[in-house]
Amino acid sequence: MTDMNMTNGDVDPVALAHPQPLFKMMRDVAPVIDLGPPSGMMLVGGDADVRHVLQHPEIFSSGVDAVHIGQVRPLIPLQIDPPNHKNFRKLLDPIFAPRQIALIEDGTRALVRGMVESVVHRGRCNFHDTVAEPLPSTVFLQLLGLPVERASEFVALKNGIIRPGVTTPDERTAAVNATGQQIYAVLQEVIDERVIAPKSDFISMFLEAEVDGQRLTPDDVLDIGYLFFLAGLDTVTASLDCMLAYLAQHPDQRQRLIDDPSLIPAAIEEMLRWESPVQGVVRITTQATELAGCPIPANTVVSVMIGSANTDERTWESPDSVDFDREINKHIAFGGGAHRCLGSHLARMELRVALEEWHRLVPSYSIVEGTELLYSQGLRAVENLELVW
Repeated sequence: MTDMNMTNGDVDPVALAHPQPLFKMMRDVAPVIDLGPPSGMMLVGGDADVRHVLQHPEIFSSGVDAVHIGQVRPLIPLQIDPPNHKNFRKLLDPIFAPRQIALIEDGTRALVRGMVESVVHRGRCNFHDTVAEPLPSTVFLQLLGLPVERASEFVALKNGIIRPGVTTPDERTAAVNATGQQIYAVLQEVIDERVIAPKSDFISMFLEAEVDGQRLTPDDVLDIGYLFFLAGLDTVTASLDCMLAYLAQHPDQRQRLIDDPSLIPAAIEEMLRWESPVQGVVRITTQATELAGCPIPANTVVSVMIGSANTDERTWESPDSVDFDREINKHIAFGGGAHRCLGSHLARMELRVALEEWHRLVPSYSIVEGTELLYSQGLRAVENLELVW
C-alpha cells in the first residue's frame, strides 16, 4: 500500500477527458493507495481487486456511512446490504426487467426523434442540452410520476447534490443537506397525491408494494424515490455525453455505426468500458481486512475505481483499443455484486435508441472548432458538447 497525502485542488481538464493514463499510473503505483488526511480514503484500481470489493458487501459495505448525498436514512436499495437487500431487489428488479423496458421503447424513440428533428435544420446544437440531459430526465420523470414540466427544476436539484459548486467540505455538506431537503419535499408532495389518487407510475406501485410480506412504509417509498431521482436524472446523461463526444472525435468508428446500425449495441458496451461515465463507487469497511496484501482498517472509506478496472491490462486484451468487435466484454460500468445498477436495462435501451435515431438524422457531425470539451469530475458529463453538421 502506498501513502499519498493529497490536497484538494482543480483537476487537470486533460486528465478528466482522458483518465485512462492516470488510471494506469495509479495501478502501477500500488494495488491500494492511501490518500491520507483529510479524506482518509483508499483507492482500489485493479480489476480483480475492484470486483472483489464489489462482491463482498459483508466486508465492504454500501451502507449509509459510505457516502453522504443529502439523505436522512439509507437509500433503498443502494445503501441496504445483504441479506435485507435481496428483499428490496425482489420488488424492484421486475420493474426494470427487459420485457418491461421494451414496453416503453417506442415512446422513447418518438421522444428522441422529436428532440433531434427540432434542431437538425439548424446545422448545430449543444448535444448535452438537446438530447443527453432532457431524454433520460423526461423518461424517468414519467416513470417515477413526477411532473415533466418541472424537469429543469429537478435537474437543478440533482446537480445540487452531485455537483454542488462549492469549495470546502463544510460548504458541500451544508449545500447538499439543503438540497436534499428540497428533494424530499418534492417527493413527499407526489406521494401524498398518489395516496389519494393512484396512477400508473412507480410511486403508486411502491405505495401498493410489499417486501417480505410487509407493505412499504411511506419512508421506504421516499428513500427509494430519492435514489431514483438522482440516478435516473444523471447517469444516462453522462453516458450519452461521453459516447457522442467519442464518436464526434472518431469519424471512422462513427461511420461503422452508420453503415451497420446493428453494431450499435456492441459499440455501446465498448464505449461504456472505455469511457466508464461512472468512474468509481464508494464502500466502507465493516471490519479490519486486507486487499492484495495491503491492510485496511475498519471504518475506512474505499473508493473502487470502475474506470480503472475497465482498462486494466492484466485483465483486458488490448485495453487501450476501442474495439466495437470485442468478443468478450464483461465490463463493470454498471457496477457488480449485489448492488449492481438496478436500471442497466433501461439505460441500455435509452442509449441504443438515442444513438440509432441521432445517427439516422445526423450521420455526419463534428465538435465546433476551437471547443475544448470540459468533462465534469465524478460522473463525466460534458455540458459544452457543441456539435456542428
